[in-house]
Amino acid sequence: MSRPPVPPFTEESARVKVQAAEDAWNTRDPDRVALAYTEDTVWRNRGEFLTGREEITEFLRRKWARELDYALRKELWGVLGDRIAVRFQYESRDASGQWWRSYGNEQWEFDASGLMRRREASINDVPITEAERRIFGSRGDDERGVDVLPVR
Repeated sequence: MSRPPVPPFTEESARVKVQAAEDAWNTRDPDRVALAYTEDTVWRNRGEFLTGREEITEFLRRKWARELDYALRKELWGVLGDRIAVRFQYESRDASGQWWRSYGNEQWEFDASGLMRRREASINDVPITEAERRIFGSRGDDERGVDVLPVR
C-alpha cells in the first residue's frame, strides 16, 4: 500500500501531506484515518502511548466520541527527508457544552511508501466560549494553502 506523496519530502510535497492529514482527520472517521499509518505505527498522544492501527482506531473512536463538533487546522512547521513537523489547532465541545481550543505540535516519521510509522503529539487545551470559535468544519477551497493559525 502506498500513500503519496512519499519521502523524501520537499516543502511542497510536505504541504500536500499535511493537508491530506487535515482533511482525513476532519472526517472524524477512525477507520479511514488509521489507513494513513503503518500496521505497527507508534504514537505518543499527550500521555497515551499506542502501537498499531487497531489501537489507533480505538483511540480515535474514543477521541471523537468525547470531542464533539471537532474541526481541525494543521500547518507545516518543518520538513527534512522522511520527517515532517506540524503545528495545529482544533476546536471541539464536550458533552456539557463547553467549547475548547486545543493547540499542538506533532512530529511525524514516514516509511518509504508514505505511511506514517511514528507520531508524537503534544497538546494543550484552552476553554473558549462559543463566540470565540474560529474553526468551523473542514477547510474551504478559499483557505487551501493558507497557513495562518493565530496563537490565541
